[in-house]
This record gives sequence, C-alpha cells and structure tokens, in this order.
Amino acid sequence: MLLLMAKYVTLSKLKPNCGILFVANSGEEGLGNLKGCKQLIKDYGKRIREVISFDCTYNTLCQKAVGSSRYKITIRTEGGHSFQDFGNRNAIYYLSSLITKLYDIAIPKVGESQTTYNVGVIEGGTSVNTIAQNASVLYEYRSDTHECLKIMKNNFTTVINNYRAKGLDIEIEELGTRPCMQHTNIALQSALTKKCEALLTYYTGHKPQLVSASTDCNIPFSLGIPTVCFGLYEGAGAHTRDEWIDISSLTTGFHLAAGLILQYFDPNL
Repeated sequence: MLLLMAKYVTLSKLKPNCGILFVANSGEEGLGNLKGCKQLIKDYGKRIREVISFDCTYNTLCQKAVGSSRYKITIRTEGGHSFQDFGNRNAIYYLSSLITKLYDIAIPKVGESQTTYNVGVIEGGTSVNTIAQNASVLYEYRSDTHECLKIMKNNFTTVINNYRAKGLDIEIEELGTRPCMQHTNIALQSALTKKCEALLTYYTGHKPQLVSASTDCNIPFSLGIPTVCFGLYEGAGAHTRDEWIDISSLTTGFHLAAGLILQYFDPNL
C-alpha cells in the first residue's frame, strides 16, 4: 500500500505541503534493533517534523513507546560424561534454575505503566549422555516507562550476580536496547494522535484502542518527534505460526493509507 501510494503521488505529480519521505525500511523486528529507523533519523535528523509508521492492525493506534533490553546469557561448566563424571555441574541445570529466578522477579508498577519479560530461545548441550558444558538463553524485559526499565535492570543484575557468586562462569551479551519516550511535545503529539484516531474511526467505523507498543516509532519517540503507528489490515496471531490476515480488510487499509497521505498534499481531503 505504501508503494502504491508512492506510485500514485509520483505519477499524479502531486505537490506536498512539506517534504515527504516514503520509507520501506528493515531491521525493526527481533535483533534488528531498529537499525533501519535509526539510519533514517541519522540521515534526516532535525528535518523530520513527524513520523507515521504502518504496522500491526487498524484496531489499535500506538501513541507511546515500549522500551526494552535484550540479552544472551551463557553459562559454562566443566561438564563431562553422564555416567563417569556424574556429579559434575551441568550448565543446563543451572541455566534452568536461573530462568526460574528471572521469572520470579516481581513486576514493577509506576503509575499506569506496563512491564513484561520473556525467555524466547534456549540452547545448549551436545548429547543425551553428556553433562552439558554450556547453555544459553535469549532474554528480554520491556516497559513503557524509564523507571520500570531501571528497576528491571537492577533486578536482572542482582540475579546474575547471585549466580556468579556460586562460582559459575556466566557471560552476558547485550543484544540490543529500545528507548522509551522522552522530551515529548504534548500538544504536537496529541494533535497527531487525534488526527489519526479520527481517520481510523471514519474508515473502520470504530475508535481504535490507544496502546503502547515497540515499533519503529521508538526512535523518533525517544527524540521528542511526534509519532504514531497503526496498521492497514485486520488479523491476529502476531509472532506465531498461526498468524493470519483478513485479505478483504486490505480495502479498508488502502483507504486509510490514502486518506492519511493525501492530507499532506491537500489538508481539505
């Protein structure tokens, strides 16, 4: 839809009210760590007045950033033969215990904040009859407030230090961080949010749910640039093998994309 609108604007030789970038970037999901959006900001910097990202479904409107920290935790032990060296430390056992401690961390609450954590990948060991010498896990915590992220960081560090005190060889690799909002111009952010909320309501027939999310918007949000994110389809099951999109909803999505983008060429549209 973004490409179709870029083609329409170009072929129609429409003149925008201000400079407009049509951006199809990469590196938003997972360990991409928002590298595409970071490059966009690096290239255009203070010239960017506001950012609108098409992502997710059109039932929600993201107007607040969820920050996060992601780590690879690796435990190494002497390991050995499962029979002859029975009693040697097993890296998988200690990693399993550490994961349990991470899941025992109490969720901090600051105002109406939301904070979560997750273990997404576990790997380690070599065979069924080998005491594992190494095991690793990918772990993240996220929140929509800086205060809660700091609390989670302190709790994470405490758990790791406690396990290091057991004499374990633990390596922590920071895989990426995503910032929260800061330096926000409330009036400008509110105006952009209301404009997009009205657009979504008009074309879908219902008001979108205002949510916090982790998207490309995190980078402009962290720099105080007015930003929102919404999708152009109906669907569910994100990040699972059962994810689906209602193809018929794309018609409404195209109206949303066109209705928004053309406002920057004619404010009366």
